[in-house]
Amino acid sequence: MPGEPVQPPPQGPALAAVPVPGTLMVDTSRDDRLGEFRGVAGPYWSLRPVRGGAGWEAEPAAVRRATRKERLHAEIERWNARSRGEVL
Repeated sequence: MPGEPVQPPPQGPALAAVPVPGTLMVDTSRDDRLGEFRGVAGPYWSLRPVRGGAGWEAEPAAVRRATRKERLHAEIERWNARSRGEVL
């Protein structure tokens, strides 16, 4: 509500700050599922699959930034999906 103080989002020990939307993240609580960071939803972070689809919420402490290899793999998957005409 307007005028109420805004609480900063909770921060897990492995990640000091909330990532920029679009940052590729790995949810370690879901078998290292890769997703784009979409924003903060209460105490959780919203993630969305790279190729589109339904998003999910994750505990910030269980999320880490994707490695270079994971980011490259995700980009190749996205390019391939676009070349097949899949909706992303």
